Amino acid sequence: MKARRTRFAAVLAAGLLALSACGDAGSSDDEGSGPDVEVEDQEFEAGTRMAELQEGGTVKIGVKFDQPGIGFKSAASDTPTGFDPSVGKILAAKLGIDAGDIEWVETVSANREPFLQNGTVDFVIASYSITDERRQVVGQAGPYYVTGQSLLVAKDDDSINGPDDLEGKKVCSVTGSTSIETVEKEFGATPAGFDTYSECVDQLLNGSVDAVTTDAAILLGYAAENPDDLKVVGEPFSEERYGIGYSKDSPELCEFINESLTSAFEDGTWEEAFDSTLGKGGGEAGDPPTLDPCA
Repeated sequence: MKARRTRFAAVLAAGLLALSACGDAGSSDDEGSGPDVEVEDQEFEAGTRMAELQEGGTVKIGVKFDQPGIGFKSAASDTPTGFDPSVGKILAAKLGIDAGDIEWVETVSANREPFLQNGTVDFVIASYSITDERRQVVGQAGPYYVTGQSLLVAKDDDSINGPDDLEGKKVCSVTGSTSIETVEKEFGATPAGFDTYSECVDQLLNGSVDAVTTDAAILLGYAAENPDDLKVVGEPFSEERYGIGYSKDSPELCEFINESLTSAFEDGTWEEAFDSTLGKGGGEAGDPPTLDPCA
C-alpha cells in the first residue's frame, strides 16, 4: 500500500507540474483537443445499447465546460477540450462514431445522475469520482484516471496550509460533489456550494470564501490562470477515482467501456490523450489504473 501511495503521489505531482507549466490548458481550440482517434468498424449484438448508438451514428456525452485541462469550452469554440473529452472520443470511435458526430452536453456535478437516468446523455465523463452511493443509482465503469483532493486559497493567505486548518473556514466546491462532503464531515469546514468550480473561484477571488476544494489537477488549472492571486496548498488528502457514468438500464455498457479503456491503455491512446491535455508541459501519465470488474 505504501508503494502504491508513493507512486500515486509521484504521478499526481508530475501532472500538477504539467498544468502549472501549461497555464491556460484547454483555453485554445487547438490545445488540449486530444489525439486523433481512428474510428473502428465492429459489430455489436443486436438490441444492445452499443448497437443502437452505432446505428444512430451519434452519441451524447456529458462533460464539464469549466475545468481547464479536464473539460473546458471557450466562448469561441463549439467543442470542449481536455482529458475527459479525449476519453469520450475514444469511446465514440469504438462505437464507429466520428468525433464530429459527438453531441457534447455541459454537465455539472449536481446533474450527472439525473442526466444519465433520464437519457439526457449516454455517458458522463466529467471528473466523476466513483462512489458506492452513485453506483446505487447509475453505472460507473473505470477508473480511467486517479487524482486527489486539494485546496486552492488566496496567494497571500498563510492561515490554510492543509485540510487540518479548515475548521470554521468557509470552503467552496460544487453542490453534490464528494469534495464538499469531505471537508465538512471530516475537517469541520463550513460548506458553500455552487453549480460550477468557476463560480467558486470567483467567490475566492472576491473574498467571499476562504478556500476552494476539489481534485488537485483541476485547482492547478485555476491557479495557473490567476498566478498572482491564487495558490494550491498542502498535499492531496484523498484518492479520487474518475469513472465513466452510464445508465443502469444498459448494464452491457460496463463491459464495453472497460474493453475500450483496456484497448486504449494497451495501444497508447490513453497515454496520448493524457499527454496532449493534462500532460502539456512535461507531465507523465504513469501506469494506467486498474479497472473495477463489472458486476
